[in-house]
Amino acid sequence: MTLTCDGQERHWIRAAVLDWAGTTVDFGSCAPAATFVEAFRRHGVAVTHAQARGPMGMAKRAHIAAIADEPTVAAGWAAAQGRGFAEPDIDAIYETFLPLQEACIDDFSGVIPGAVATLAWLRASGIRVGSSTGYTTAIMERVMRSAAEQGFEVEAMLCSSDFAQGRPAPWMIFENMRRLDVFPPSAVVTVDDTVVGIEAARNAGTWAVGISATGNLVGLGQADFENLPDRERGERVSTAKRRLLEAGAHLVIESIAGLPGAIQEIESGRVAMEG
Repeated sequence: MTLTCDGQERHWIRAAVLDWAGTTVDFGSCAPAATFVEAFRRHGVAVTHAQARGPMGMAKRAHIAAIADEPTVAAGWAAAQGRGFAEPDIDAIYETFLPLQEACIDDFSGVIPGAVATLAWLRASGIRVGSSTGYTTAIMERVMRSAAEQGFEVEAMLCSSDFAQGRPAPWMIFENMRRLDVFPPSAVVTVDDTVVGIEAARNAGTWAVGISATGNLVGLGQADFENLPDRERGERVSTAKRRLLEAGAHLVIESIAGLPGAIQEIESGRVAMEG
């Protein structure tokens, strides 16, 4: 950041593209994982929460296909259905998944602590705010309405269902940049709690900031997270941080509340974009 002649701070980071579940709402990204488990159960196949969380951040149909590709899930499907998993089965599970997700989404739309204050800081700093998600447009209309009631509103929102390819493809980030009229990619920070979200940020050439504690890789609601013994909580957060860094994150913060500090660190020159 620099100071102009009027003494105001001006940032060379000019846009932030924020993820939703696990990053700005739904502490622990609990809604999608539980719904995937239930959708597969209704088709006679047991899926663990860890398996359901593995592809998190992808478009939901691709997410279903990735779960089904897990060896134990594939074996369970063959045992339950008497055949291997096929393309029409993605549609069948997706059709089961959507109403389940819609039925519970209002219960998992709470804004994560620090999100509203961070949004205010971004706006005061002249940094434009876009967003992307693996949710469908219909679901996001409800999430965004709930978030707005809590004081959290973004300028742009893109759903993976609007694109032929979701994350880790960079298209949602690029469209955010177009709508916000911000370029080059080095002027943009992408914030996400999933591995594929970080990969999408790197594929787009933006700064990639990972979210560890409140996101999918720890995968606990706020009360359960806070009730963990200190040592276990620290270990889980450290493991999430390591996985996000391995995926290519330039920085990892525990929650969205740390984004102002991350942007300031990027702008200080202490963080290299490549390497």
